[in-house]
Amino acid sequence: MNGIIEALQDKDDKKAYALSKEIIAKSVTSDEYYSFFDEFTGLLTAKSSYVRTRGFALCCAQARWDEEGRLAEAIPDMLALLHDEKPTVVRQCLGALREVILYRPELHEVIKSEVEKLDVAKYKDSMSPLIKKDAYELLKMML
Repeated sequence: MNGIIEALQDKDDKKAYALSKEIIAKSVTSDEYYSFFDEFTGLLTAKSSYVRTRGFALCCAQARWDEEGRLAEAIPDMLALLHDEKPTVVRQCLGALREVILYRPELHEVIKSEVEKLDVAKYKDSMSPLIKKDAYELLKMML
């Protein structure tokens, strides 16, 4: 178990990213990694923005299997990443939330509320329109 969490934080970001993609892909058809949910949430506060984003995406990937409500408990900590100083983190998190919106309609209101609070003005002019577009697409899914 610890081996996976350590590998997701590997200094070799390409290796760690590949593992996270593999877990996300497997999570589409199997709840094999749902038991790691709490460990995935532990990655949300990592120093590395790559690791934080990975943890967020892995939590979202478990949405379809979350009958225990773990996502609802973790969502406040997760949504804090929508205000990360790195715009790429925000964009990737917005993208990952699509899975939560599809499978956890009970979380729509809390997600919608947080997405509407996004302050895109703090990002470069090249990134703020992209974040706005991502946020708009996500909000549209909840209509």
